[in-house]
Amino acid sequence: MVPNAAIAQRDKQSLNYIIRSGLAGGIAGCVAKSVVAPLDRVKILFQASNPDFQKYAGSFVGTFRAGHDIYKQSGLRGLFQGHSATLIRIFPYAAIKFMMYDQVHHFLMPTKAQETNARRFLAGAISGTMSVFFTYPLDLIRVRMAFHTRTTNYTQGPPRPSFTYAFSQIYNERPINPAHTTEVVDAARPFNRYPLLKFYRGFTVTIAGMIPYAGVSFLSWGFLRSRFLPPSKAGHENPTPIADLAFGALSGALAQTASYPFEVVRRRMQVGGITRPDRWLSWSETIGAIWQARGWRGFYVGLSIGYLKVVPMTAVSFAVWQGGKRLLDA
Repeated sequence: MVPNAAIAQRDKQSLNYIIRSGLAGGIAGCVAKSVVAPLDRVKILFQASNPDFQKYAGSFVGTFRAGHDIYKQSGLRGLFQGHSATLIRIFPYAAIKFMMYDQVHHFLMPTKAQETNARRFLAGAISGTMSVFFTYPLDLIRVRMAFHTRTTNYTQGPPRPSFTYAFSQIYNERPINPAHTTEVVDAARPFNRYPLLKFYRGFTVTIAGMIPYAGVSFLSWGFLRSRFLPPSKAGHENPTPIADLAFGALSGALAQTASYPFEVVRRRMQVGGITRPDRWLSWSETIGAIWQARGWRGFYVGLSIGYLKVVPMTAVSFAVWQGGKRLLDA
């Protein structure tokens, strides 16, 4: 007879299981992002140094004042500006991330005895990196949609850009003064030759930030579950929604702290085509600009709202993911 462990291992590598695991992850991501969408809009405005909202940055009170200002200007729709692009992106992103984590976890740690913190971190980092690679252009479009306010309409476009408008704006970006310096021409040449590269502004810093974010998130999640949840006795995971929420919240807080400076740099690079259309912002230039403006504190601007957003989002995401897997028998 084939051992039960071998049967379970084979089942978790089947296409049917992969689809169910991915579906549970995609739904979890959409639910979690919808819960915190207004906070996400405000956080993007803070991180990208939107001139209309810098006066609110740096405090919990400022976060809610900014949200109130957006609501006064544009109503409830304004708080969810860019959310359509978020949902288009987050379903495949979360589906790939959680599905990949399941697969990499079973590859690196087929048994409980083989689970280590280093392997948990590696499994999370790999799953996060793969999900970002396939969905990054959608994230860039979402950030562009969320960044626009009354005084940031540099391109004379609509005050609330659509998905198609943001896509067109990115695709058609060109340096406005190529004769100013040879460096601008050299830096822009790859983007002019391969326009799709424009949809990967800030990609390298995103990958650099995703490794500690996803790695710490799944490391914390796996460690907490192994430390505080009793072993399964019936061959399947027992429903633990409260524990899933608590472990997810703590995992999100730790992951956000570890990766936040990368996220600030990424947002500034992503909106570079709006704020600095004459050049392609590099790592060093972006980091230098942040440091000159606010010192080390500039790399943590919006962190308080980051906690307000990431802690409930990660808690809901992990809890819905586990609940979805149980519902879909995955």
